[in-house]
Amino acid sequence: MSAVGYSCTTEGAVALAAATAKTVIGAKAHANSGLQLKGFEISFDGVTAAAVPVLVEVCYCTWATNSPGTNSTSTTPRQKYGRALTAGFTSGKTWTTEPTALTVIKEFLLAPDKGLFAYQFPLGQEPDCALAEGFALRVNAPAVVNTRAGLDLERV
Repeated sequence: MSAVGYSCTTEGAVALAAATAKTVIGAKAHANSGLQLKGFEISFDGVTAAAVPVLVEVCYCTWATNSPGTNSTSTTPRQKYGRALTAGFTSGKTWTTEPTALTVIKEFLLAPDKGLFAYQFPLGQEPDCALAEGFALRVNAPAVVNTRAGLDLERV
């Protein structure tokens, strides 16, 4: 059986408010499947080299509150590889009310003027989630800036 991979993106720029944590992209598995996070990417449109770095958090999320489409804008998962299948999960962007059940699994600082940061988890070390749970990227920028982000996922 071959894997089927999907990409969920912000489908455009997401505005960040200064010093305010914001979940910018997230995906939630349906009740009959989980998700495996293969990788992610994030970029900012800052232009000042002296700008204070942005905190980026890769999070596991139970989606106990505000799942994708609730207090967020729904996005469309796009298939990247494998047999053509309906995604079987939902994704969203730019939450107006933050999800409350986020657990940080990876965090780092990224200068907002340094272009694109892309990461792939090592083979066999990709995080996966329980049924009806998922993943999100949350950022906290010290200054106003826009971001674009994406999650690379497989259904499991």
